[in-house]
Amino acid sequence: MSPLLQVDRLSKSYGAVRAVDGVSFAVNPGEIYGLLGPNGAGKTTTISMICGLLRPDAGSVAVGGRPFAADPQAAKRLMGVVPQDLALYEELSAAENLIFWGRLAGLDAKTARLRTAELLEALSLSDRAKDAVKTFSGGMKRRVNLGCALLHRPQLLLLDEPTVGIDPQARLNIIEFIRGLRASGTAVLYTTHYLEEAESLCDRIGIVDHGRMHAEGTLRELQERLGGDRLFTLEGAWAGAQPDTWPRFHEHFRVLQHSERQLVVAALGERDPADCLRELLALPVQVENVTLKRPSLNEVFLQLTGRDLRE
Repeated sequence: MSPLLQVDRLSKSYGAVRAVDGVSFAVNPGEIYGLLGPNGAGKTTTISMICGLLRPDAGSVAVGGRPFAADPQAAKRLMGVVPQDLALYEELSAAENLIFWGRLAGLDAKTARLRTAELLEALSLSDRAKDAVKTFSGGMKRRVNLGCALLHRPQLLLLDEPTVGIDPQARLNIIEFIRGLRASGTAVLYTTHYLEEAESLCDRIGIVDHGRMHAEGTLRELQERLGGDRLFTLEGAWAGAQPDTWPRFHEHFRVLQHSERQLVVAALGERDPADCLRELLALPVQVENVTLKRPSLNEVFLQLTGRDLRE
């Protein structure tokens, strides 16, 4: 299967700041690819280059097997873009917004009206079709925003944080709709700060930080980076403990988090969890409680990008 989107060594700088630095990935038909990273990691800049809003300093984008630069208009016809900021006219109704963006995408008036009716029904907005968007909730506006990108039935959909700032019910509605798009063969590039969304929704995930791709793979493959099924959380008096000084400890475990009351470690190598547990219980600090679990995407993300808050 040929990728619908191929990004190859894409780079973009703003003065001395390298916003995107040699990022490469691909998205296949019928696949949801999650592009994750902290604020300022380069996600939105990457999407802006993919859809032609920004010109890359280096690297290339191919859509449908053809270089974007060879025929930008043909590439744009294959994609739909849902920006992070709402791209709606508040004074217009939901139907008028969809029809406007459909005509802008090249649909004739009749087709735009038919597709608008179909999408409003699919997005559970038919009963509000004639109401001004300014009267809508945040979740309803997000659904209209999504519908505007789908009028021309794009083969590739770029979603930049499509569920930000909305309630859980609205998020679930949008996520289920996106799953339906995947089932129909649409390729989806998805960015979000809600890691539980990516964990349940995305087929593959790329984690970027400081403009670079730090890890890529399925959730299972990313979990393997932190010890697969063997992530141990140890409770005890860990203040002042120095794992670096314990004989051979770092040959068997990687420290992920160290606080006064908790030590979180990933087991290295293919060892039985029971053997790992025996070694941990023999540490020079008394363990009061221990939990064994598979690492979450959140733990993988924090290990790769750090724990410092970014604005």
